[in-house]
Amino acid sequence: MNFKKYQQYPTIQNFKREWADKTITKAPIYCSVDLRDGNQALENPLTIEQKLEYFKSLVRLGFKQIEVSYPSASDTDFKFTRKLIEEDLIPDDVAIQILIPAKKEWIKKSVEAMKDVKNGIFHLYNPTNEFQRRVVFQKSDDEIVQMAVESIQYLVELTKDFKGNVIYQYSPESFSQTNLDFAIKICNEVINIVKPTVENKMIINLPNTLEACTPNIYADRIEYMCKNLHHREALIISIHPHNDRGTSVASAELAVLAGADKVEGTLFGNGERAGNLDIINFAFNIYSSGIDPKLDLSIIDEVKNMYEEKTQLFLHPRHPFVGNMIFTAFSGGHQDAIKKGIDFYRQSESKIWNVPYLPIDPKDINRGYENVIRVNSQSGKGGASFIISEFFGVNLSKDEAIKFGDIIKKESDKLQRELKKEEIINLYEKYIKKGI
Repeated sequence: MNFKKYQQYPTIQNFKREWADKTITKAPIYCSVDLRDGNQALENPLTIEQKLEYFKSLVRLGFKQIEVSYPSASDTDFKFTRKLIEEDLIPDDVAIQILIPAKKEWIKKSVEAMKDVKNGIFHLYNPTNEFQRRVVFQKSDDEIVQMAVESIQYLVELTKDFKGNVIYQYSPESFSQTNLDFAIKICNEVINIVKPTVENKMIINLPNTLEACTPNIYADRIEYMCKNLHHREALIISIHPHNDRGTSVASAELAVLAGADKVEGTLFGNGERAGNLDIINFAFNIYSSGIDPKLDLSIIDEVKNMYEEKTQLFLHPRHPFVGNMIFTAFSGGHQDAIKKGIDFYRQSESKIWNVPYLPIDPKDINRGYENVIRVNSQSGKGGASFIISEFFGVNLSKDEAIKFGDIIKKESDKLQRELKKEEIINLYEKYIKKGI
């Protein structure tokens, strides 16, 4: 391995950042890109029927913007978009978004797919990073700017007679690898064509297409863009973080501090390479800080089951907030603290959740406490006492708890596995209840 062939990501020089002194106080606009960006990363892309079921789950969760397709790239995507519109399957408060490459024939087909849409977001993109401009497309900076300008002009012309609500979104593709001054230039040229107003805003999307920098640098770049784009008050600044470094959630959080209004991501982070932003993780993070996440996270296990069935991707048991074992403790010390914390929460009738090792109350997502404390040879008196009190209604004395903890440890060591709830209760009845 030769680390010397890699370079440090450039930072912004002489820049006075303000995001570091801010906190998130409200949920951003969420846009699910599962049906486009997530779908294109699946071994077996979703059928129209599967897409429709997925779409309905996203609507139930509370998404108000959903990127549904790349109509010019796939006949399935085109037909799915038409189905949603023609069969009136889109709620009036939901906008569907499509991705459009900066090429006239593809723009035309994309617009055809959105005919008669009530609320449509037309997401145009073209390459902007230096390497792609020079090597992949072999175009000069001016030619790339002209590509964006002519494409947005054509898109505006084709959609000017749409009766529904039309919103334009522009992405400098691979923004994360694009020189900032060039990104500002090309975005401002597009903004000047659209001429957004406070009443009719446009979206500028700034994707971390390849996550190559730490979250603080991404935040700096977002804030720098916000301070240098024309008509900022008439813009919705969107971010689209990927997860190549494994820090997309942190990047999104800091980018929101830096001025981002909209966050694009997928359920549980599905996407190409290391995936997209896990928008569910992001929403749970702000929920656990006492902020309305604007998504109905109480149905997340139902959504998880749908996701795994449709994508054939399965969540890691330690996935934040949603994994099957995320609320589980085996350690005796942790179990004792959790038991005492839950007891205090109940007895004090506290309005504030503050139980050690549990970032949220499992019952918020319709999970009981039966999986919070599980008992094996690593467990102590607290775990065994919790099982007996929670599911048998008996509070052990201190001496009984110590004695029972030793019994549980020995049994688990002997069997070399976790003990089931029924086994623990049987041991209690055999050794403690009968006074043996």
